[in-house]
Order: sequence, then C-alpha cells, then structure tokens
Amino acid sequence: MQRIGLVVSPGCSPISFAALSVFELANVFIEPKPYDLRILSEQGGPVGMSLGMSVTTEAFDDTAYDTLIVGGGLTVEIPPPGLVDFMREAPDRARRVAAICVGAFVLAEAGVLDGRRATTHWAYARDMQKQYPQVKVEEDRIFICDDAVWTSAGMSAGIDLALALVEADLGADVARNIARKMVMYHRRAGGQSQFSALLELSPKSDRIQKALAFARDNLQKPLTVNDLADAASLSPRQFSRAFHAETGQSPAKAIEHLRLEAARLMMEQSRHPIDTVAEQTGFADRDRMRRAFLRAYGQPPQVIRRNARSPMDA
Repeated sequence: MQRIGLVVSPGCSPISFAALSVFELANVFIEPKPYDLRILSEQGGPVGMSLGMSVTTEAFDDTAYDTLIVGGGLTVEIPPPGLVDFMREAPDRARRVAAICVGAFVLAEAGVLDGRRATTHWAYARDMQKQYPQVKVEEDRIFICDDAVWTSAGMSAGIDLALALVEADLGADVARNIARKMVMYHRRAGGQSQFSALLELSPKSDRIQKALAFARDNLQKPLTVNDLADAASLSPRQFSRAFHAETGQSPAKAIEHLRLEAARLMMEQSRHPIDTVAEQTGFADRDRMRRAFLRAYGQPPQVIRRNARSPMDA
C-alpha cells in the first residue's frame, strides 16, 4: 500500500482535499486498496482551513511516504519554518513530492524546485519567478512533472495532477474511470500534453527569444513590429526577416498564437467574463477573439469553456 500524505498549514484551502479524492476513488475501484491516505501538519491536531472549518491532522515525524503533496491556499503567505524544513527533507523520505497551486511556493522556499521546471497559479507565476530565480517557472501549464517533483496550476489543477499520479501508478484505465466518476476530463486541454506556443516557435537566437518573452508578458498591449524589434534591439526590417527565418511564421501570426493560447487557458481555468479575457489577452473585443478561436480551434470561446467542464469519453 502506497502512503500518500497531504501536507496542510493554517489557511490551506479545502479545495486541496479534492486531490485526495482521486486516490480515495482509486481505493474504491482497486482491491486490495492501493493507497493509505494521511493528512499532515507541523504540530498535528486540528488545523484551521481558509473556509473557517478545521481538519484533524497527524504531526510531522520520520514516517516514510510514497508521495507528499503540499496543499495550497487562497493567497501566497510566508510558510512556517517547520513546514519548510519538513519539505526540504521530503525528497529523501518520499518517492514523489508535489504541490497544489501556491503550495509550490513552499517547495520553492525549501529549495526543492531549484533548477527544476515548475508551475503555480497564473496570477502568482511571475512573482515566483522573481522571488525564486533558480526555478524554471512555466505559467502556461495545468501541471508539470520534473523527475519526481510535481506542481499544479490553480486549485482544480490539483485534481489533474492527482489523476496523472494515479495513472503513473495504476494505468490509464483506472485514471479514466476516476475522471468519469468525478465528471471531469481524464486529460484536460492545456495539460502536459499541450505544447506551448513559445515552444512550438523554437527561436534560436537570444534576440528573438527576448522579443517573444516581451510579447508574452505584454499580450494586453497592441504589440507592433516596432515594439518587438525594439525588444530585440533590431531594426523592424531586420527583426521581421530574422523572426521568419527562425520561427517560420510572421510576427503577427506568432503573436496571435500566443494570444490564443493565453485566452484558451483563461477560458478553461477561470470564470472571467469573455470580454475580460479578450481585453487581458490583447484581442481588444470578444468578436475579434471569437473569430480567432474559430480559425484556430473550429469552436467559439464559449464552447471551449463548456467542454473544459464536461466529462470526457476518451
């Protein structure tokens, strides 16, 4: 039996427990039960959640775990030193270490994410990159697995992460059955199998990479060729020629792909109004974004959002 520990601290969100439900359902489907589920905290006993309720926990000790998962809260808080110390040693006491949403900040503070790819909630991803420059933060992922260290984006993405952990342990059929039971996707669009638009472009020179990074960080702005050329320290003509040679696309088409990716992720992972999504991703208005979605995906944004919340039959 594999021991799974969900690590919580005061202010942790109850949504973190949804990840444990994935392992709980695996115990329903498989005999003998594959998982022993524990809820852990530094002191043990009752721990207050963000919703006002308390949950009973076991205190940190030297028990070995197959998987330790740090729960996330609603905001980024300074983690208790004892929690940081415990997670710093986690890779030595567990086969896998994971974090849900902003729980990734605990792993970053503990040094577990140094030199690794990781993700967290999109609203805090850039803060993480600034605060922990040794971490390779990717804000456009549902979850990321880097060797034995796993991190997820928002709270609901913790379920996607848990499904992937179960699939790694017990196979795709079990994970698929659990997803059906939970009325959700087995593999949500935008997850680990989806290539980022930036990765697909694969620019070779630092200057073009710098321009694309500038574009990704400023999608809400008009982003003219002159803007990108300035970011790359090239003339507009030199930039356009170099950009097409390295990516095979025009700057305008590449920017549209970046905007589409950002807008699709927002449609799938948030409840922001369509007008807000269009504005924040640089489409200016919902009609323009709708036309771009139809060209790229064959579906309007509303259908993309609805499908992301529907069961999957794959």
